[in-house]
Amino acid sequence: MFDKPVVGITMGDPASIGPEIAVKALLDKDIYEICAPLLVGDADVFKDIIKKLRLKANINPIQKVSDAKFQYGVIDVYDLHNVKLNKLVFGQVSAMAGDAAFQSVKKVIELAMMGEIDATVTGPINKKSINEAGHHFAGHTEIYAHFTGIKKYAMLLVEDNLKVIHVSTHVSLRQACDLVKKERILEVIELLYNGLISLGETNLKIGVAGLNPHAGDSGLFGTEDEFEILPAVEEALARGYNVEGPIPPDTLFAKAATGAYGGVVAMYHDQGHIPFKLAGFKWDAEKQQMSSVKGVNITLGLPIIRTSVDHGTTFEIAGKGIASPDAMILAIESAVQLSRYRKQIIV
Repeated sequence: MFDKPVVGITMGDPASIGPEIAVKALLDKDIYEICAPLLVGDADVFKDIIKKLRLKANINPIQKVSDAKFQYGVIDVYDLHNVKLNKLVFGQVSAMAGDAAFQSVKKVIELAMMGEIDATVTGPINKKSINEAGHHFAGHTEIYAHFTGIKKYAMLLVEDNLKVIHVSTHVSLRQACDLVKKERILEVIELLYNGLISLGETNLKIGVAGLNPHAGDSGLFGTEDEFEILPAVEEALARGYNVEGPIPPDTLFAKAATGAYGGVVAMYHDQGHIPFKLAGFKWDAEKQQMSSVKGVNITLGLPIIRTSVDHGTTFEIAGKGIASPDAMILAIESAVQLSRYRKQIIV
């Protein structure tokens, strides 16, 4: 229907910086050069943030994708009518905000599954709020897996040279150790390889992190590296992948940040997130706030495209007009790249 990929962008938690960064991203004219962006959430929430922050944009509420204008300066919103503005408080956890955020995610998945949009981008949600609303999910990744019916998936973080995929994410550290298994590591290596290709990456060398200090040091500090990670790496090599590991994480991520690897396999959430956020998040000590927040979260293995900002709701600065749209812009650009690749392989 449209000559550019249609990208559905969720509102995020309405009490967060989500609506602000979505609007600010669409005030970048370059976004309209590469895609047809469509916000999914509550039109009144976006109108309110535009008024509060005195942003130069108009909202076009729609009920069908075909009614969107896709014109710079006129922001199309697939209006869901889930928020009562007189009850919305910036920076506050609430079931209303959680349900509104959840419903925008559910709707954008539905639109993508029906083929009405080409890719999805998600704003930040608050896990406590969506759970208070009765939607018991650990995060976006799990919501997408549930509504697309996919069992094999993984979280990939992208920021410049650093591309990090995770064997496990939103589980306890104790449980994460139990999930370090050969079959899952192999699965994640394959997802990462295919993800790198779809992102246009030419360096397909993959580094696999160890779990224990010094990657176990020949069994002195645990056996998972020797009996689960190493066999997975050996099997991946036998299948033709260019892969190394297990490598001590304190060495692996230092090399990966310089481009030594096209992608890295982390064994659990914080092992991958900490070096990633050191690379992409910049803290202003004088102002006591982030001066820049970069990095994209991509869910691999889904039948639809999903990218996201890789930062939280940042309730403490919600509604103040100082939130950076950098990560949202990068997430939209990544969604467009993935959409173009998917169309190429379908053709």
